[in-house]
Amino acid sequence: MMEKMIFGRYIPADSIVHRMDPRAKLIFVFAFIAIIFLADNAWAYGIAAIYTLASIWMSGITVRFLISGLKPVMILIAFTFILQIFFAREGRVVLDLGFLTIYEEGIRQAFMISTRFLLLVFMTSLLTLTTTPISITDGLESLLNPLKKIKFPAHELALMMSIALRFIPTLMDETDKIMKAQMARGSDMSSGPLKDRIKAVVPLMIPLFVNAFKRAEDLATAMEVRGYRGGEGRTKYRLLNWHIRDTMALFTLIILAGILSWMRFWL
Repeated sequence: MMEKMIFGRYIPADSIVHRMDPRAKLIFVFAFIAIIFLADNAWAYGIAAIYTLASIWMSGITVRFLISGLKPVMILIAFTFILQIFFAREGRVVLDLGFLTIYEEGIRQAFMISTRFLLLVFMTSLLTLTTTPISITDGLESLLNPLKKIKFPAHELALMMSIALRFIPTLMDETDKIMKAQMARGSDMSSGPLKDRIKAVVPLMIPLFVNAFKRAEDLATAMEVRGYRGGEGRTKYRLLNWHIRDTMALFTLIILAGILSWMRFWL
């Protein structure tokens, strides 16, 4: 499962989404996160889902690939769906087994929250899958540049986020190697009582944290040796260029916001 994780990974391709300006993609994702909360019924979520699937299709990445790489998140979404069904106590009773009662409002909330969570995960994953960490850093720093007037560390924050995204796949691979090494030595992490499984995770976390701190120290040393002193006076080899496709992408997002607002407040 660790080998198939797609968090923080970049998939090189030549799709229209890959060619978009990273600033446009960042604005797109942050705006979509806000807009999706306008949906409050099945039709609205259906439109949002079609929009998301169209974005995925234009990126050249298949939905099957996304789902296979987001299995832990899918499990969390399924768990959230079940919790909403069992614990919501509003509306008409749909099923009553004595020990278990399912309400109509519980089903509705489970559908809405799970769908919202799924669409958000797909869109945010699409950002990292179609944009290199360096491009994300440059785009985020460019968007935060106006805040430099109030001494906001835009470059440092962008660099920190880029490094975090870059090391997610590395830490996943490291976790997979440690798990395989401990399983080869007789450690069992997939069976037995929950208490024993938790105890088996402790020997996994210690070497993982040690290796993570060592990688961070090596990275800091390498940056100091190469003369890194922050963003002041730095020039850029890669220049960001805003094209018509970036404007059109944000325009389609405005249309989506208008449709969802109309369905929420006037329909």
